[in-house]
Amino acid sequence: MAITYMDVQKQIQALQAKAAELRKKEVGDVIARIKQAIAEYQLTASDLGLGAKRGPKPKATAVPPKQSAVRAKTARRGRSLGKVPVKYRDKNGNTWTGRGNQPVWLREAIKGGAKLESFRV
Repeated sequence: MAITYMDVQKQIQALQAKAAELRKKEVGDVIARIKQAIAEYQLTASDLGLGAKRGPKPKATAVPPKQSAVRAKTARRGRSLGKVPVKYRDKNGNTWTGRGNQPVWLREAIKGGAKLESFRV
């Protein structure tokens, strides 16, 4: 007698049920071994990478949403967005545009008692 489509479907269902039963048993065994190792080595959730992660947040790589489309497009092309005027200058000719971190010469001067506004151009 030839095997029919329905016979094959019944075999598939039986095999799927058997596979699910075997998986359930194997997962139970794996979980038991993991629990035993956790207890033996006194591991915590953070040791396993499951707890809240602490430390520096990853830096954003995308263009900020408030930046105009034209400016973002220009920045992607690698073109300069224009020269920024100098806002601060000292007697020695050191300058700072006011963008980014304060330069060392300005920080040192402020630590020495100078006011930021005294360097304003």
